[in-house]
Amino acid sequence: MTRHLAIGDIHGCITALTALVGFVDLRSDDTIVTLGDYVDRGPDSRAVLDFIISLGRSHQLVPLRGNHEIMMLDARDKKSWLGPWLSYGGEATLQSYGGSFDDIPDTHVDFLENKLRPYYECESHIFVHANLAPNVALADQPDAALFWQKYKDPGPHCSGKTMVCGHTAQQSGMPLSNGHSVCIDTWAHGEGWLTCLDVGSGTVWQANEAGDTRTMELDAPDSGRG
Repeated sequence: MTRHLAIGDIHGCITALTALVGFVDLRSDDTIVTLGDYVDRGPDSRAVLDFIISLGRSHQLVPLRGNHEIMMLDARDKKSWLGPWLSYGGEATLQSYGGSFDDIPDTHVDFLENKLRPYYECESHIFVHANLAPNVALADQPDAALFWQKYKDPGPHCSGKTMVCGHTAQQSGMPLSNGHSVCIDTWAHGEGWLTCLDVGSGTVWQANEAGDTRTMELDAPDSGRG
């Protein structure tokens, strides 16, 4: 049976990402949904994008757009965005490319500009970077919700599907669920973990920048609270 695997905010953490993918033991029929924020803050955004692009050649990958990808492209195109982006983790990203936008490979630019989706849905779940407006159809969701809105115990979406998101760092290192939504940004770039969730079984795999791994089951409502 095909698994839908969601991976939370990576933020340049290539060691955690490679450890996590090896730990999960991907299958050829898996659908892997990456929730955005591949770049910024962590040590090697360039290596992360290389890895994700390569993963898309060998597996069914659904890469979503995060607010940090939006900021990165805006900083490249608009001088007024450069300072804010650098202060939100962009400096680490530029350093991983050698210090200049000119050093970013065309394949990475194409990926960031043309390959990222605003959302993805399967029969039971909706995957987004940040959040959903609960009473708005998926096709009509505003960018403010999809890419920027924090996870604060949101109400159920009108579709009846469970939302899976990132964006709001859970510094406990644990996914946060309220039954009809779950946030799996578990602070990989800080002192937390990078999370992969099998939305069908509730199995959670995690890895950190030290290369440590662990697994658990996603609890029912209030997982990760306390």
